[in-house]
Amino acid sequence: QVQLVDSGGGLVQAGGSLRLSCAASGRTFSSNYMGWFRQAPGKEREFVAAISWTFGSTEFADSVKGRFTISRDDAKMNTVYLQMNSLKPEDTAVYYCAAGRRRFYSDYANSLGYDSWGQGTQVTVPS
Repeated sequence: QVQLVDSGGGLVQAGGSLRLSCAASGRTFSSNYMGWFRQAPGKEREFVAAISWTFGSTEFADSVKGRFTISRDDAKMNTVYLQMNSLKPEDTAVYYCAAGRRRFYSDYANSLGYDSWGQGTQVTVPS
């Protein structure tokens, strides 16, 4: 099992930036991809971004393309970051990182494909 701890959330003004971190421990070698999801009050959890070791690729929701990036710390192979720029009030949500182990899996926007989840970190962008 992989344990995930996400952090880095906070309150930031519109147009500002935040970097979220996701630190994995346990059977980290079993993960083939990691993603970020978010859930705003009264809304369903939605996909934000994912990174795959298998394909060496990244994927983003249309709502964050061009503003968010996802990366992995090569020195700390078990840490993934979500850099969020040009934040908007609609980005306000609890952000969760997730890890999945299915080889050659590519439906990153589907939360059912992930096996481990972080506890969530709050991001607030006041309007």
